[in-house]
Amino acid sequence: MDISLIAILGWAGAGVLLLAYALVSTKRLTGDGWRFQVLNLAGGLALAVNSAWFGAWPSAALNVVWVAIGTVAIARIAAARKRTAPTA
Repeated sequence: MDISLIAILGWAGAGVLLLAYALVSTKRLTGDGWRFQVLNLAGGLALAVNSAWFGAWPSAALNVVWVAIGTVAIARIAAARKRTAPTA
C-alpha cells in the first residue's frame, strides 16, 4: 500500500472515532446501539492498520482490543435482536 493511503486511513479512522464519540455525547446515538459500535469498530480497525504500518505498536494493540470489544458488542446486539424477533 502507498504510505499516503495509510495516512488517509489513519485520519479517517480518527475522524470516525471522534464522530462516534460526539454523536453519543450529544445524545444523537446511544452507546449501546449497533451504529455506535460499528463506528467504533471501523475507526479502531483503520487506526490499528495505520499504527501497525508505522510501527506504533502500543497504539496498534490498543486499537486491536478496541476492535475486539466492538465485535463482541455487535455480536451481542445481534443475538439479542434474534432472541426478541417475532417468529412467524
